[in-house]
Amino acid sequence: MVKVDIFGLALDETTKSPILVLKDEGDTRVLPIWIGAMEAMSISMAINKIPFQRPMTHDLLLNVIGDMGGIVVRVEIIAIENGTFFAEIVVSMEDETRRIDSRPSDAIALAVRAKCPIFVDEAVLEEAGGKHQEENQAVIKTEDSDTWMDELEKLSEDNSKYKM
Repeated sequence: MVKVDIFGLALDETTKSPILVLKDEGDTRVLPIWIGAMEAMSISMAINKIPFQRPMTHDLLLNVIGDMGGIVVRVEIIAIENGTFFAEIVVSMEDETRRIDSRPSDAIALAVRAKCPIFVDEAVLEEAGGKHQEENQAVIKTEDSDTWMDELEKLSEDNSKYKM
């Protein structure tokens, strides 16, 4: 497993679908994952620390896990099959560890809120990753969040490259 960080969110120029870009700690490889508009919005809101009066879905899931005595310790993107990524949320509960099947976008939205690390299986990086280009820039910045939210509201979940 390779530890990664969120490098940014971008829009596919052709389909206008959101792309979550992960980058390995060595700054040598990136992994783009086409995700749904709602998940992109959730990740963006968490990164930008946009407050809500009531818990959103990923906040609710984190609250339920915590109220049941669990701690989200990490998120792992474990496989890619026919263009579909698979992830697991690793939860520590008393003397046991549980692995919960998840879409990567939901798992990462949860990881941002839980402030836990994100890992990608080496085989996934080999198959779907690419070399990091230094001229790339992270898209999500606090001053850009309003523009990003406007773009996300225009998207359809049917326009994604990879299935979730």
